[in-house]
Amino acid sequence: MKLKRQQGVAVVTALLLTTLAVTIVTSLFWLQQVQVRSMENQRLQLQTRWILRGALDLSRLILNQDWIDSRLQTKVNGVWATPLEETRLDDYVERERLQGENFNATLSGRMVDAQARYNLANLAVNKQPVQAEVEIFERLLTNLRLDSSLARGVAQLVADAQTANTAQNSSTTTQPIGLVRVEDLLAVSGFTPQAIEQLRDYVIILPAGGTAINVNTAPAELIAALVPGLSLSDAAAVVKTRVYYFDNAGFTGLSQIAGKQIAVTFAVRSDYFLAFSRVKLDRATLETQSLLVRETNQPITKVEWIREY
Repeated sequence: MKLKRQQGVAVVTALLLTTLAVTIVTSLFWLQQVQVRSMENQRLQLQTRWILRGALDLSRLILNQDWIDSRLQTKVNGVWATPLEETRLDDYVERERLQGENFNATLSGRMVDAQARYNLANLAVNKQPVQAEVEIFERLLTNLRLDSSLARGVAQLVADAQTANTAQNSSTTTQPIGLVRVEDLLAVSGFTPQAIEQLRDYVIILPAGGTAINVNTAPAELIAALVPGLSLSDAAAVVKTRVYYFDNAGFTGLSQIAGKQIAVTFAVRSDYFLAFSRVKLDRATLETQSLLVRETNQPITKVEWIREY
């Protein structure tokens, strides 16, 4: 009987040790799988960024060619404005065939004229709000059915940020850092997330102030804000007339514009463009917004910044 009990204990002990060994081995395999998966994810993310860089190089090439073809005007139906629908990348299709991997790599994107939006950096100069610019922003808010009084708060935020920039070496400054993204307008009392969404496609924060609104690409709401006394319906008619595209005299000579005083400089060509890209590579997806800046007097375009979202 005693021998049988000892044999039973031995069997149970052997089973426990086997179970423990299996558990340890399984855990090691699981950890190894996690590490391999992590390395694969890092590789995929790196590859999506290389694809993005290639897409931006293509965008820069298109903008350079647009400058060569039509350096005096930026047209709303230019080649730069043609969106890239989701396109499968042939290089990775070939890689699948050779390595048996299913990357399913695709790229899509589009460009928009950043000067078809109102540059909030225009609202202040030398730490002081600019009255004519504030009035443009007030009219834009009104056209979008938002509270026009919010314009003063935004202008003061921009002016305070300029103060902060000049005092950035001081450890005692308490000034705000200013605007970087449209969402930063939430720092102004009265702005709501819903207002931000309404305003998102009409404003931008460019690296420098003093950029002009391009009347060849701007929407009716912004053209009506640019020209005091111009109604939204007349601005919409101006947009329809734009099939011929304007030079400065052609714009001011329109029947809807004639006799009205425009207090700020406007443009018929642009130097700033936004590039939106979406890269899918297997299970990795990278969506970005990039600001491209084109040289005024030569076909050279650079990437100012890239933001992931």
